[in-house]
Order: sequence, then C-alpha cells, then structure tokens
Amino acid sequence: MKSTKNKLTFLYAECVDTSIKNESLCESVIFLGCRGRIVEVKYFLFSDIHGNLEALRVVLRQMEKFKPDRVICLGDVVGYGPNPNECVELVDQYADLVIMGNHDHAVLELTDITYFNKYAKFAVMWTRQVMKQENLEILGQYPFQHSLDDILFVHSTPLNPERWDYIFNPLEGRYYLQHLQEHVCFIGHSHQPVFFEQDESGHIAYDRKPKLSLDVKPACKYIVNVGSVGQPRDGNPETSFATYDTEKHRIEVKRLPYNFRKTQQKMAEAKLPVFLIERLAHGR
Repeated sequence: MKSTKNKLTFLYAECVDTSIKNESLCESVIFLGCRGRIVEVKYFLFSDIHGNLEALRVVLRQMEKFKPDRVICLGDVVGYGPNPNECVELVDQYADLVIMGNHDHAVLELTDITYFNKYAKFAVMWTRQVMKQENLEILGQYPFQHSLDDILFVHSTPLNPERWDYIFNPLEGRYYLQHLQEHVCFIGHSHQPVFFEQDESGHIAYDRKPKLSLDVKPACKYIVNVGSVGQPRDGNPETSFATYDTEKHRIEVKRLPYNFRKTQQKMAEAKLPVFLIERLAHGR
C-alpha cells in the first residue's frame, strides 16, 4: 500500500512549522500546503470489488484520469468473483486506505458465515482456497473504519461496523446520522448507490439512483453509499465509484460499463455458482 501509519499517505508541502509533520497531528487537517494553509482534497472512492478484475481495471483507469489526492477503498475486495488475489494486489498498489469488509473478514475466518446465503458461503470457501498467504496478510491489516478530514470511511455503518448492518431506507439513515460525529460518512456494503442528508432541523433528504450528484452543505451531515465495483445490485450492471472534490463541495457517484462477460466466463471456469455468474449481467 502507498502508506505507513493507518495506510494513509499524508501530503506535505513547505510548512512553516515543520514539527506539524507528525501524523497524529495531521489526521485532523485536510493537508498542509505552503505556509501551513489548508489545501482542498480530491477523493476517489470505491467499494465491493468482490474479486471482479475487469470491473476494477475500468475503475482504476478512471482514477488515473481524475488525478485524486487520496484513493479510498471501502471494503469487500474479495468474495464472489474469480480474481481475489489480483484485486487485493491492485488495491494494495493504488489505495491510500482500505477498509475491512464482511467478505474480507469472512475469508480471514474471522466472521461467522452461517448468516451468509449459500452462494456467498460457497464463494467465501472457494476464495479461502485460492488466496495467497501474503494477500491474506494484506487483508488482515484493514481497519473497520477510519476518520479523517471530518470524513468517516466505513464498510457498513458508522456504529458497530463489525456487526455488518445495512442502511437501506430514510429511517435507518436518520438513526445513523443522529449518531454521526463527522460531516460526511462514505459506505458500501449494500451494493446500491444512495445518499442521506440531514439538515440543521433534523430533516432527512434521500436519493437512490444509479448516478448521484450531491452539493455538500456545511451545516448538513451526509451518509453516501458509493455502490459496488464488482457486483452492482441496483438494476444497473455498470461498475460504480464516487468522487468527492472538497474545493467544489461536490460528491458524484458515477457508472461505467465493463466486460462482465469475461468475468462470467472466468467464474464458469472456476465452477462458481451459476446464480453469481448470471446476476452480473442484470445488476441484481
């Protein structure tokens, strides 16, 4: 990974006070430019790759075009798809921070998979068999959540992320927004792009659609699901990712086509369940 402590790259220019180059101090700022002034950041975020190398490559090409300051993966690098090792290695190469997902945790044999459906169980067991030891060690380094720049990054929910609960509707969104300490929280897990906005009066705005654009207001709090790279479930088979430009105060969830048929072919060759193969074509 491109980082040291907490798997984050802290960027520094010519700071007046060089003692600020202490990571524990810098976690509370965006990053420092010349003379200690705060510089805005471009984030590139994605989640739920699930061993889908074809989709991941499309997303990483977009990342290179976007030229972000920070690259964040919100978990579930493995599970379901045919290329878990390649995906772990690519994410480790490009991401500044990778969050633990429930399938990552399950492949490490740290999560009880009895609550998984039969297809997910099969995929977890298959993935355990094909994973390289060095890539399992990389998975084991992922944190459950990380807070930086008044943003929380987590796979499932802001509270008790290791319970792997979901945020689907405005009622659930309201509950977690009431407990959110940060300005913005980015999540994955459900494989469905959605955002929840809470204003100063407590009113909840909610939007769920394949592509999202959101103007971030200083007085509001947000939970944003960036969708899934490798197994979308919102009726759109295109890969999903998000960008956050803090200078423009804008979050966007974007979609792009990828060669899912190639992924399906590799899944069939690996004898992964037909249900998991077919769903890629429908985004369900």
